[in-house]
Amino acid sequence: MTLRKRVGFLMFVAVLPLLTACPPPPPGRIYIRTGPPPAVQVEVVGTAPGPEFVWVPGYHRWEEGRYVWVAGRWDRPPHARARWVAGRWRHDRNGWFWVEGRWR
Repeated sequence: MTLRKRVGFLMFVAVLPLLTACPPPPPGRIYIRTGPPPAVQVEVVGTAPGPEFVWVPGYHRWEEGRYVWVAGRWDRPPHARARWVAGRWRHDRNGWFWVEGRWR
C-alpha cells in the first residue's frame, strides 16, 4: 500500500466516528437550541361546554425565534374512550424538539 493510500485510509478511519455519531434529524422535526421555559402558565379552566368535553392543557410553542404560550382549550374526544396525551418538549443530542399532543 502506498503512503498516499495509507494516509487516506487513516483519515477515513479518524473521521468515521464523527460521521456516524450524529445521525441527521428525522424529516419534519425542527430542533431548537434553547430549552422551553421551566414553568407552565397558570390557566383558568372554567366550566366545560358539555359533559363530553375534555380539557387540553396549554403549552409553550416556538415561534419566530422565541417561546410563546398557547392557551389550553376544551375539546371533544374523537371516540368514547379516547384519552388526551399532552404534547411535550423532548431533548436529544441535536437539541430540543416538540412532540405533538394526541388522542389515544
